[in-house]
Amino acid sequence: MKIDPNKKTIVVLSGAGVSAESGINTFRDAGGLWEGHQVMEVASPQGFSKNPALVLDFYNQRRRQLKEVKPNRGHEIIAELEAFYNVIVVTQNVDDLHERAGSSRVMHLHGELKKVRSTGREDLVLDWEKDCNLGDKCPEGHQLRPHIVWFGEAVPMLGLAQGAVIEADIVIIIGTSLQVYPAAGLIGFAPLTAKVFYIDPNPATNWELENVKNLQLIKEPASTGMERVKSALVG
Repeated sequence: MKIDPNKKTIVVLSGAGVSAESGINTFRDAGGLWEGHQVMEVASPQGFSKNPALVLDFYNQRRRQLKEVKPNRGHEIIAELEAFYNVIVVTQNVDDLHERAGSSRVMHLHGELKKVRSTGREDLVLDWEKDCNLGDKCPEGHQLRPHIVWFGEAVPMLGLAQGAVIEADIVIIIGTSLQVYPAAGLIGFAPLTAKVFYIDPNPATNWELENVKNLQLIKEPASTGMERVKSALVG
């Protein structure tokens, strides 16, 4: 990721709330379900081993949904800030709305819907726009699976994300309750001098945030919250 040394760096920590305004349901509803399924049925290695067809179909539906939604104003403003700052987006979202809005530096902590990977070699990742079904195999002959970080699996991008936050001049937390680790711990790597904006209409308590000196809480949805942040940073 090429960084302009003459610009300050913004790291955006984004979660499901920023995509909710585009019509993508948040990861889990109040009952702990994800699109009507128990989360462990569709987001764990055990669930995939037990019923791979169900899991593949679940992510096929999520992938198809991407064709029906578009970035919202929150995504767009994040991308627009690149004209003034180095902007690195560290997202828990598996959709591609940040990229479609124009953001050029995006790290997906939890994987990407539009990619699949080999069940025999986790570093063999393929771009994938269509459905992925039983019998679809990688070049080495292994069944393909969604390129999603499931519960119990390592988060390969975590080290890079921590490194980005360490170098941040400004951190924007948007659309995430900062309750799920390891992503929730990223704010703890921000420099003490970093300005932190936390955008959430119903902010949750997070002990990591209690140590942030330069915190500005904005109790707004993603789009209107980002309008306020842009005004503060750009004018």
